[in-house]
Amino acid sequence: MADGTDTRPLSPHLWSWKWHATMAASIFHRATGVGNYLGAMLIAGWLFAVASGPEAYQTYAVLFESPLGQLVLFGFTVSVFFHLANGIRYLVWDAGHGFTPKLASNISILNIAIGVFGAAALWIVAGLV
Repeated sequence: MADGTDTRPLSPHLWSWKWHATMAASIFHRATGVGNYLGAMLIAGWLFAVASGPEAYQTYAVLFESPLGQLVLFGFTVSVFFHLANGIRYLVWDAGHGFTPKLASNISILNIAIGVFGAAALWIVAGLV
């Protein structure tokens, strides 16, 4: 009600929960989904530039070779690795496994580590660093 007498319970939200790894992984999963979408658009633009000729490609090459471009591409790589690993976590949950708090938390931390270290390993192997 407008006078503040509404006594219905409020839905809990971010400020009423203590942060934990499983919660962070869930939020990161949504954020990396958006990041993957934006990264896919960036890669699609690069492919159009390749098809459009050397001048268009050069614009993307300069962008991707800059420190900011490298940071964005590395972030995109982290996003893909994390989103994949966390998607597997959700698949395991859909099968009814991994719900104990300690295991769920440890898997969430592992997924974050897979995102960062998987991306770093790929960049090292590919010679991008």
